[in-house]
Amino acid sequence: MKQLSLEEELSANSYPGRGIVIGKSAGGKYAVAAYFIMGRSVNSRNRIFVEDGEGIRTQAYDPAKLTDPSLVIYAPVRVLGNKTIVTNGDQTDTIYELMDKQQTFEQALRTRTFEPDAPNFTPRISGIMHIENGSFNYAMSILKSDNGNAGSCCRYTFAYENPAAAQGHFIHTYLGDGEPLPSFEGEPKPVSLSGGIDALTERIWSSLNEENKVSLFVRYIDIATGKYETRIVNKNQP
Repeated sequence: MKQLSLEEELSANSYPGRGIVIGKSAGGKYAVAAYFIMGRSVNSRNRIFVEDGEGIRTQAYDPAKLTDPSLVIYAPVRVLGNKTIVTNGDQTDTIYELMDKQQTFEQALRTRTFEPDAPNFTPRISGIMHIENGSFNYAMSILKSDNGNAGSCCRYTFAYENPAAAQGHFIHTYLGDGEPLPSFEGEPKPVSLSGGIDALTERIWSSLNEENKVSLFVRYIDIATGKYETRIVNKNQP
């Protein structure tokens, strides 16, 4: 598949929903992860990312406006030893807890399905990054309804060994805006990753739809040492 421009993919879609990018930096020194959230409702837009240990969590910007926390308040990023988990929901905790009990990424996600938000049935998208002895690999998953059938879950996992420098993969929840929202289709999109953490953060944030974007997390992890840098951007400033 042809390598795509992440900025063009984002700017051409007013509502990709929530998105995960995982890959390797130009030069191959860093493992790269990015996660963003968008919103159409007051409840979805009323959020910020805050640091929580080695990970992050969502938090209501104005607690008085929080009407339903069930699908909007969660930990998108958690770290389990040499593994970094990135997801669009509380399946982060499921993956963390079951992998801590020696189950695999796929086994953990077998216990979950798409979100119960009919008629959208928002896909659960997840990523796992593994860094060990100077090597890096990752996997991405999507759990989605079978064309809106609430009784059927389609499960896809994509694994990337020895990923190429300056390339990542991008998966998001929706093909675009709509009623109901159309679920992502196909495999994660190969996208170019160039520049440092600040440049990538700026490119993603500026490419997201101004009205719908809410928060962005970007992390660069040194593959040799495991040390990392993080950037968080919130449209609502805490």
